[in-house]
Formats: sequence, structure tokens, C-alpha cells
Amino acid sequence: MINVQKIKKDFPLFTRKIHGKPIIYLDSSATALKPQAVIDAMNVYYTRCTANVFRGIYTISEEATKGYEEARTLMARFINGRTEEIVFTRNTSESLNLIAYTWLHYHPYSKKSTVVSTILEHHSNFVPWQQKAKELGIGFRIVKLTPEGTLNINDIEKLVDKETVLFAFTAVSNVLGTITPVKKITAMVKRINPHCLVVVDGAQAVPHMPVDVVDWRADAVAFSSHKMLGPSGMGGLWMRKELLEEMKPFLYGGDMIKEVHERETIFNDVPHKFEAGTPFIEGAFGLGAAVNYLGKIGMKNVREHEKALTMYAMEKMSSLDGITIYGPKDMESKAGVLAFRVRGVHPHDVAQLLDRDNICVRVGFHCAMPLHEYLGIGPTVRASFNIYNGKDDVDALVEGLKKVKKMFT
Repeated sequence: MINVQKIKKDFPLFTRKIHGKPIIYLDSSATALKPQAVIDAMNVYYTRCTANVFRGIYTISEEATKGYEEARTLMARFINGRTEEIVFTRNTSESLNLIAYTWLHYHPYSKKSTVVSTILEHHSNFVPWQQKAKELGIGFRIVKLTPEGTLNINDIEKLVDKETVLFAFTAVSNVLGTITPVKKITAMVKRINPHCLVVVDGAQAVPHMPVDVVDWRADAVAFSSHKMLGPSGMGGLWMRKELLEEMKPFLYGGDMIKEVHERETIFNDVPHKFEAGTPFIEGAFGLGAAVNYLGKIGMKNVREHEKALTMYAMEKMSSLDGITIYGPKDMESKAGVLAFRVRGVHPHDVAQLLDRDNICVRVGFHCAMPLHEYLGIGPTVRASFNIYNGKDDVDALVEGLKKVKKMFT
């Protein structure tokens, strides 16, 4: 059981009031708030061991290196991967682009080759494959949805074939909250084509539920620190070691080398081969603290809390006339994300009126424009939950929506 009021005390932002009112933060799908433990961990780097990593033969550099690599180990354990399989990047987008430019670009392909993604995707897991397919002159196919808002499994069986070189899909939709059966889908794709690379966007899954990359059996999983209570500008890619070893570096420069000569360069071992230049060291310190914080709460507890809160929110919001909520209704297939529209009111007006009571929601296409076009709707309002949200936040949202409806009727 999660004690929301106790947890809120760990997040300094909740001590702030705007116009005398507390902040009700319902935008964790965009970025999560940061607990004091994460802020303190980053300050340790700034105040105790500000130095570059790896090359310094002095105490504070060695401390910085230790903190940086400890974060990698903690992250690996968090998703049940191996330490050397965690590549630090800036975010999920960079992790997915790394695959596009270093695996897909150099992978053997023919004019019959295809890349498959889904209509559920965030632009980060859609545009790289769309654009690379155009560049390489290969096919780009898109898996559609069932009427319930889940991935159409039959579509996967039709679109993935022996010529498919890569299949990319999200574990959790950042708009509909759809939880996809990653293990089942991966097994299906591998059964059709064992050589197809399976890539999972884990940005909305890793922070909100238990993730086991070994159990998933995918080839690569991307994630972002800022979605999981850590700092922005920090993210990562888990990828099977044998694949990382085969791939060319993404960027060239310092740290990603072992030796450089006038006519030859010998690259570093993985994962350092993909981490050119001075990394975001303090970001790693913060990410490590975020992993520890979530680990103490327990990801099963996080998931159960958000499931119960989402169910409560759907019941409360569904009682309001003129509110349309998109996505699955089954809580086993639904994460803590509610995209909705208010009949007769533009989403921007809804968000602006909610802001008068410091209710923070997201509005727009949520970096998933193809999904909105497929559903035949314009922009939506999105409320998303985290461990620091409780029923009182949902009640405030519902009361805010009542005010919106009253104003526009």
C-alpha cells in the first residue's frame, strides 16, 4: 500500500503554492517530479566530486567514476539486464535513433525488406523508422488497433514476414495508456522471423510497472530518466550484448576509443563504445537515486496504486456528461494515462481553465499525431498519474471539469 501523503513530502515542488493554492500535478507522462533524494544525489556530484570520469587518477575523479558506473549497475538490476548491456543516452529518442543509425542503417536489406511499427507509437518510435525506411528504400508498415484500443494481433501476423528486419512497438501508450503484451508479441514476431530485431519503447513502462527484459525476450528496450523521477537529459538503451558488439559506434570522439593512431582507431568495449565525450555524470547520480527510490517502494506496489487510481478516475469522469475517454476500459490493459475530450470545448480551453486551480494537465497530440489522425479526433487533454497522486487529485480534476462544463454551457 502506498502512502501518498507521506510520499508527497519527498517532493519539494509540492511545498510551492501559486496564488495561495497547491499544485496538482497530473502530467507525469510528460515528465515526472523529482524527489529530494534525486536532487541531493546530483548535489553530491556538484559539491563533493566534480571531476571527469574514467581518466583521473585522483580521489574525486575515482568517486565520480564509481557513482556513474554504480548507476549503470542499478539500472541494469532494475530491469533485470546485465550492466554491460546498459548504454547511457540523453533520452528514449536518442536510444531509438542509436538503433536506427547503427543497426538498421548497416543491416543487410533488399528491396523486399520491411520495417514494422504501430499506430500507438510516440513519434520517437515512429519517425526514425519511417524516415530510415524512406532513406533505405524499404517498406514501412503500421500495425493498427482493435476497437477497444489495443494492438491488433492479427495485423502483426499479416504485416511481419520473413522480409521484416525490424519490429518496433511501445510497451505502454503515452496517449491511450494501452499496455501491450510485450512477451506475447515478441514471441509472435520471433516465431514468424527469428532474425527480425524487436525494439521496445519502454519510456512509459519502466517507471510504472515491473519490467524484466529477460522475460520480455526483446532485443532492445529504450527508456528515459526523467519519466522515472530522475533528471532530464539522461536516458538509456538496454540491448543484448552480442548485438551491441556487432554495431558501429553512433558518435565518434573521446571515451569511446581504446587506441587512436594516424590511420586506425580501436573502439572501446560496450557499452562505452556508444558513449562518446564527457557524459552527463550528475545525471547518472540522479538516475541511480531514482532507481533506489522506486526500488524501495516496489514496482508491483507502484503498478497496483496507479491501477486503482486510474479505475477511480475513470469512474468519476465517466459520471460527467459530455466527457469522452479514449483507450482500453480493462484495467489489466490500462496504465495511469487518461486522454479525453470535453464535448463542445477545445482542449486548450479545458487546460487553461484547469490551470486556474493549478491543475497541471497536458494538451495537444502528445507526440502521437498519427494515432490521433487514426482515431479521427483532434488534440486531446491528458491526465497522467504517479506515486504522488491520490484520490484527492482526481476529485480536484473532476471538480475542475465541472467548472469547465458550467462555463461553456
